[in-house]
Parts: sequence; structure tokens; C-alpha cells
Amino acid sequence: MLPKENGKFVRYCKKCVMPETKPDLFIDDSGVCNACCSYEQRKEVDWVQRKVELMQLLDKYRSKDGSNYDCIIPVSGGKDSHYQVIKMLELGMNPLCVTGSTDKLSDIGRYNIENIKKLGVDYIEVTMNPVIRRKINRLALIQVGDISWPEHIAIFTTPIRIAAQMNIPLIIWGENSQNEYGGPAAAAGNNVLNRQWLEEFGGLLGLRVTDLVGQVGIKKKDMILYTYPTDEELKKVGVTGLFLGHYLPWDGYQNALIAQAHGFKTYDKTVEGSLVNYENIDNYQTGIHDYFKFLKFAFGRATDLACLHVRRGRLMREDAINLVKMHDGKFPASYLGCPLGEILEDIDMTMEEFVKICDRFTNKKLFVCDSEGNLLKDKDGNLTKINYDNVE
Repeated sequence: MLPKENGKFVRYCKKCVMPETKPDLFIDDSGVCNACCSYEQRKEVDWVQRKVELMQLLDKYRSKDGSNYDCIIPVSGGKDSHYQVIKMLELGMNPLCVTGSTDKLSDIGRYNIENIKKLGVDYIEVTMNPVIRRKINRLALIQVGDISWPEHIAIFTTPIRIAAQMNIPLIIWGENSQNEYGGPAAAAGNNVLNRQWLEEFGGLLGLRVTDLVGQVGIKKKDMILYTYPTDEELKKVGVTGLFLGHYLPWDGYQNALIAQAHGFKTYDKTVEGSLVNYENIDNYQTGIHDYFKFLKFAFGRATDLACLHVRRGRLMREDAINLVKMHDGKFPASYLGCPLGEILEDIDMTMEEFVKICDRFTNKKLFVCDSEGNLLKDKDGNLTKINYDNVE
């Protein structure tokens, strides 16, 4: 357990290795987190009936005369978007795949985007103004500690804008991170996406698109592609969405295996700060994004993955603890082999500036400091979580 303010302690889930510092995580009186409880409930799901429900929804939105696409699939080129496309094709849908370009696309990311096209789909890739994009990357890193903020926004706004413009009501998302429901398409009454629903999943972190206008020369006209359509535009088309993971058993490793069988390319070694080679391989900035999550909450990508595998019985908790200690939260000196200095140069930031921003967003209650409150780091810039060896 980790000491916390007022003599309290940060608890770890007794089933997985997730700390209670994760936002929206709840650990019950028995010591089990709500994510583990949610996964256990999947065993009670009638997946045959869920697939029937999925087919009924797809038939409802399928283009009856073939004059338009049946749905839009937001894709990044990753394992999950491969899986979404493969499944929709297997179920007889005619999807339009849409990508809002990632912030700093990796070579392997480009390869996998091209591979999705080879599955046999029409594809639209929207690239935001790179000059403005770099300004937003820098501002978001400084202001909310998330270099990937514009990417997270574009994931939602780009396909939804195209859905409204091209009169394609149905959007196929992947997994609902909350594992609660199938999306607005399954609603009995009003099932249209609205701004409130979108912003719940958009990862704004308190920074609104309008907040950027007027900063470092950014104008309203520069933010068009980052702006949601109006509720009136969404209602006119009836834009709605469903979470495929609600209707089909969702597992990242399974998705990766299926994607690889269809040409998806993995990284040639374990990704920095991760436990696997098949996830988050399309964007060189992702290492910075994951590192700031570690600074804020004392867990990172390796913890996320370890928990997923523990819940599915592929990893013993004791081994998960050891692997997390080995890989989680290392200073991001490189990502996918790209040096940190090169990534920072792209947003006009020095290493010194970056380290200062890191320190500003670090939760000092969770990391070892000296007697004057300064963070203690090893020769590689790595922090030490307080009493982490005592995790039980």
C-alpha cells in the first residue's frame, strides 16, 4: 500500500494490480475494483442473444438500396480498428472507414492504415493543419499535461462530422471503457448522439476547444475539424453509435491475433512502457501521453495491460506485479525507437522545458521526495513510487 495524505493509504485491487488512484475506479470493502467486478459479470452475458441484438440493429441502419454506406467505422489502423472492420465485413456491412490523422504518425502506423484499406473498404483520412496541430500539442501538454489531447478530440469529431455531412447515421465504436451499455443506438427512445454524450467520452480534461481560440495565434477557423457538429445537425441525420464490445466478447489480445491474421503488423519488440508489441504503435507521442498518466496517478500502460491479462487468467497476479515494476512509468527517453528530443523538437520544446512540465504535473504524494520536497530521480530520470514494494 502507498501512504497518502492524512495518514490514509492508496489501495490496490486484490484481484488485479490497479491502484485506487485511477480516476473513476472504486475498490469495494472486499478489496476488489469495479473493473474486475464488471469483467466477472461478462460471464453471465448471453453472447448469442447479444449477437442477435447486434444483427437487428445493423439491419435497422443498413442502406436498403445500396445508395449509401451502412455505417462509419472510426479507425486508427490499430488492432482494434482492424477487428471492427473485419467483423463488420463478416456481418455483411458496407462500412466507410474514417481516420482523423494521428499527431505524429509512426512508420508502422502508416503501414497498418494502408493494410486496413486492403481489407476491402472505402476509406477517408482527414489530416488537420499540422502547423496548428503542433501548437495544440504544445499548449495541451503545458496546460493539462496531455500531448495527445488534439488526437483524442479528433477521434470523436472527425467521423461524426463526416457522418452528418454524408448522411450516414450509424457509427461503430469499439469498446465502451465503462462496460455499461451498448451505446445510444440501443436506446429504446431518443437514440441520437448529443453533445453531452460525446463530451463524456471525449477526454477533454477540462480544456475546451473554444479555450484555445486566441492563444498563440489560433483562430476559430483553425478549430473547425476539432468542433462537434451542432445537436441540430446530428438530429437531422439521426447520427447514433454502438459499442461493438457490448455485443461481441472484447479482448485486445484476441483482436490482435485476428488482426495479424489479416496483415496487421506488430512492433519488433515490447513497446517502451508497455508489456506487449501490438498496441499503441501508430503514434510516436504516445510514450509522453502514457508517462504523464503515470506522473498524475502512479500507474501507466503496463499496469493497464497487466490488469487485462490477469482478469482473463493469462497472467498470475504475482507475475503481473513484477512485470509492472519492470516496465511501468519509465522516463520516455524514446518511443517506438524515436528519441524524445526529436519528438519534442516537433512541438518546439526543449528537454529542459519538458522536464519542468513533468515535475509540475507529478503528484508528489505518490513519489519519493527529499526532505525539501524535491522529487528524487535515478540517473535515467526515473521516479520511485512511495513504498511500492509493499503492494499486496
